[in-house]
Amino acid sequence: MDNLFNILVYGYGNPGRQDDGLGYELVRKLERWRDENSFQEIDTDTNYQLNIEDAEIISRYKLVIFVDASTEEIDNFILTPVTGETEIAFTTHAASPGYIVKLCQDLFNVNPDVYLLHIKGYEWEFKEELTKEAGKNLEKAFVYITEVLMKFLNSKT
Repeated sequence: MDNLFNILVYGYGNPGRQDDGLGYELVRKLERWRDENSFQEIDTDTNYQLNIEDAEIISRYKLVIFVDASTEEIDNFILTPVTGETEIAFTTHAASPGYIVKLCQDLFNVNPDVYLLHIKGYEWEFKEELTKEAGKNLEKAFVYITEVLMKFLNSKT
């Protein structure tokens, strides 16, 4: 468990479906920020969707932040906690963050702090670019999440 005090930011969604790629794009921006600042405590990952194998991955971290595009009526973005009781859903195509947390707890007896950063999206067509509005939400969410990460890192020193 050598990463137990590290952070994982995991963006998911399809960058080929316009704003569905918000999670992916936030992680790409965050990787550049992390590398410029030499924050070795921050790991990143991306995928089209969450999978049951991700339960093992998140078991290695103290803090996990999933990032996804949202179709909900929110202002720009919102960060919400995820627990093993949070919207537990699984189909053969996707697993919810709550389901991944529950699997992590049940299989590995580990309970990381997990959050979901929802970023408001608007269009979902087959196109590899974010809408202008989603791009603005991405920028606001990026500023916010870097502040959250800095606070977490500073609390560990």
